[in-house]
Amino acid sequence: MKRCTLSYVGITIFCIVFVTMINSGTTAAHQPSDYEILSSFENALINVVEKSMPAIVSISTQKTQIKEGKPITRPSGASGFLFREDGYILTNEHVVEDANNIKVRLHDGTSYDAKIIGADKNTDVAVIKIDTHDICPVLTMADPRNIRVGQLAIAIGDPLQYRYTVTSGIVSGKSRCFHPHEDRDPFQYHQNFLQTDAWIHPGSSGGPLLNIHGEVIGINTLKQGEGSTFAVNCDIAETIGQKLIAHGSVIRGYIDADMRNNSRGIRVRSVKINSAAFRSGLKRNDIILEYDGEKVTNISEFENIILEYPIGKKCVLKVLRNSQEITLNIPIEEMPLKLVGRSVDTDSASWKKLGLAVREIGNGSHLRYDYLNDQDRGLMVEQVNGISPGFKAKILKGMLIVAIDGQEVVDVRTLETILHQKQEGSDVILDVKGINGLEKITVKL
Repeated sequence: MKRCTLSYVGITIFCIVFVTMINSGTTAAHQPSDYEILSSFENALINVVEKSMPAIVSISTQKTQIKEGKPITRPSGASGFLFREDGYILTNEHVVEDANNIKVRLHDGTSYDAKIIGADKNTDVAVIKIDTHDICPVLTMADPRNIRVGQLAIAIGDPLQYRYTVTSGIVSGKSRCFHPHEDRDPFQYHQNFLQTDAWIHPGSSGGPLLNIHGEVIGINTLKQGEGSTFAVNCDIAETIGQKLIAHGSVIRGYIDADMRNNSRGIRVRSVKINSAAFRSGLKRNDIILEYDGEKVTNISEFENIILEYPIGKKCVLKVLRNSQEITLNIPIEEMPLKLVGRSVDTDSASWKKLGLAVREIGNGSHLRYDYLNDQDRGLMVEQVNGISPGFKAKILKGMLIVAIDGQEVVDVRTLETILHQKQEGSDVILDVKGINGLEKITVKL
């Protein structure tokens, strides 16, 4: 009943505005009737839906979960939409998370197997792709600067397996941020979500939220509460989508310190031991006044700027310490695994024998690292166990492992195979590349 009331209010407001516009441009000889007004409104919605549907897809996945020690495979359904003519589809990260098999059904009924191009838990955005020789119909993104609270919003998706269900409402709010955990784990963008009262239910996830021009203003992602739904802002969705296509993942800069807003800048509450910031001299109770000559305004803006810094690039911070201004050069690190919604594979040989969590670097990843080039290949060190052989040998997070005992490593399997053959107590020599260039490090297992 509450949702119906909201819908009637939205329609009433639209009709009042519509009547005012028509009256201002018509003569007294012809005033539109109530029927004509409602018919125009109805036709406008129908046109948006009919224009948009060919680019909206149904997604079916098979996900395996461990229950009481046994693997259980469950089917799941969701939505998405084509945003590039060569078969790239935007949807939610939680739609494809842990999916073993993904199938996409187009509006004309044809089905395709889809592969995951990349997924980003921080923004709940994922890109999947179908292989087709046809030019795909696509939806275009709206200009985020034109999104206004109160504007009409149309959602299309497959809630409860009812294909192409259409609901409408308004944009109820902007710049929303949802943190399910008090420790803000994983990190979420500020101003990530739009809020709408358009009805959304499981299965609608990944579908588009449209304006009256049929442009995407958001990706439906989260049912926050009765009468309230969140959608990923179209600007962030498109930006993340293009990064996933280019690199397979989103690489974010980070200063590993707990910081809070202060009347004079940003106060440092603590600094992670052995982080780049700690090694560069940042201390507890320092107040950050400037970064690269720019005045600090608030922590939200500062964090989002650091996110886009090249990893390894030094950020020049002016800090206030004991009433004295000093300058620090802080190399920007990559955001920790925990904050990007990933965990360490504790069963891997690299973790058990070296104390290192590693990953393969994707195509174009060198563009996000200040110390790498397009010829570099290897495994990126994502985390170092503080009591491990790797830590004792002074291997640092952010180093690229190029070779082990003279043998090049470009994938995790190669490293794992070599380490499985090594005996406890033996030495291995790692060729690594970091902000100080290439070096050889000997590690005793």
